[in-house]
Amino acid sequence: MEALQQVIKDEKLKSLYICDLGLSKKTQDEFIDIMKTLRKNKVSITYIDHHDIDPNVVKSLQKLKVKVIHDINECTTVQVYNAFKSKLNEHATFVATCAAITDYMEDRPLGSKLLQMYDRQFALISATVLTYNIVGHQKEPDYLLYLVEELAESKFPHDIPNTFEFAQIQVEKLSQMIAKVKAGMKTMKNLGYMEITDAGASGAVNFVMGLSGKDVGVAYKERVDHGIYAVSVRGSKNCKVHLGKIVNILATDLGGSGGGHNRACGAVIPKPKIKKFITELNKKIK
Repeated sequence: MEALQQVIKDEKLKSLYICDLGLSKKTQDEFIDIMKTLRKNKVSITYIDHHDIDPNVVKSLQKLKVKVIHDINECTTVQVYNAFKSKLNEHATFVATCAAITDYMEDRPLGSKLLQMYDRQFALISATVLTYNIVGHQKEPDYLLYLVEELAESKFPHDIPNTFEFAQIQVEKLSQMIAKVKAGMKTMKNLGYMEITDAGASGAVNFVMGLSGKDVGVAYKERVDHGIYAVSVRGSKNCKVHLGKIVNILATDLGGSGGGHNRACGAVIPKPKIKKFITELNKKIK
């Protein structure tokens, strides 16, 4: 929301594309207000997402003449490709394929068609290398823009300097996480959970889920300077509930925010409420 508030101040802005935002109950009203202001300023807006969105929010955006492209069954990047493929080069199919793999959505109708265009192992290793480079440089926007520029020039990950070497460093860090998760994770009836202190929660959460033997894993890391926990939640294929919807409501009720996909989502939870968040989440998983 802070970034969007800054966008309002750009008097030269004519068109805006917002992708993969993942609105929550805490942010959706402010988001609509920002869209109202931008539309009054004659800014053309396209919003593309695959996260669960309140139908009333979609209606409000459409009333404002915001173009909404929304399908929870396809990766956001695949939807971007599908909407603008007439303006994109052939390499865009590769970028969309990698995104679908990373989002665990390469088995969906559009995603699976894209994957068929490439050797499966080539696509899998390329998606993995890109993911590790993006995750490992999350706080370096200049590097992320550099990656965008390289991909826009139709380069594959193996054509971009040092991507495989950096991915190897990330893999080594993750392999060290396995022993730590085995030693430090705890379980409840329906989930496994663990506080992470020396890595990102999103990198550890799949290990927590897998090693706990539960259908849901929760990993959380304290953001000391903000007084909150950054939380990652993952569900196995056997998970029968929509985790994104549950986390959205639960996080908002506890004074935080959150949401996401049916089996992969995240939240920001005030530090004193983290135990209650885990306990309540455990109750809502059947």
